[in-house]
Amino acid sequence: MTTRWQPGDQIVRREVWHGRAWSALPMYVVRDSIELLALYMPVGTPIGFGGGPWPTANGRHGWDDGPDTVWLDHDVLQLHRPGDPYSAWILSPGADREDLGWYLNLQRPFRRTPIGIDTLDHELDVVINEEGDWRYKDVEELHASVELGRFTSAEVADIEALGDRLTTIIEAGVQWWDDRWKNWSPQPEWSAPLSLPADWDDMEAASADDAVAVETSSLVE
Repeated sequence: MTTRWQPGDQIVRREVWHGRAWSALPMYVVRDSIELLALYMPVGTPIGFGGGPWPTANGRHGWDDGPDTVWLDHDVLQLHRPGDPYSAWILSPGADREDLGWYLNLQRPFRRTPIGIDTLDHELDVVINEEGDWRYKDVEELHASVELGRFTSAEVADIEALGDRLTTIIEAGVQWWDDRWKNWSPQPEWSAPLSLPADWDDMEAASADDAVAVETSSLVE
């Protein structure tokens, strides 16, 4: 039986590549149920980086600016469904922003660990604005990852096929991610700085399977 986390618990979301943790972010648990794992990350959250070398131009993670690197973009609410090869994000939930759309982050289906979850970003994203129009993000970076050795050509083709399936759903006006989450606001005490456990990168990966999984029982139900 899976042990469920409680709202306000702090867990670690790791990115794992070929069995090695190459980055980590501590996050607050918003909801943990059979159907949904919702996580929150405020601006100022510290980012941890594994030792490398990694499949990038300089051998370091693309966000790695040194030991004091923190998340500086927006507060982020992430909605994960078990088995899904993507998650749905809201940037700055609850804030008064004119364009508060959705950000679909293509990724390996998450697996639970003793300290949180393991996944792997698949580079390609789908950004949806308030009007429902969408665009791809990081297409060039996805294709460049083949030469760098992060993904194979076949894996990139699978990732792009998933992107096509998601955009078909968007254009059909069918989605499981609920716009009511845009009005969600974190508890006042849910603020940075969170912290990472000292041994976050020593823990064995939740799964040794590095295949790019793009199939799921249902993308919308």
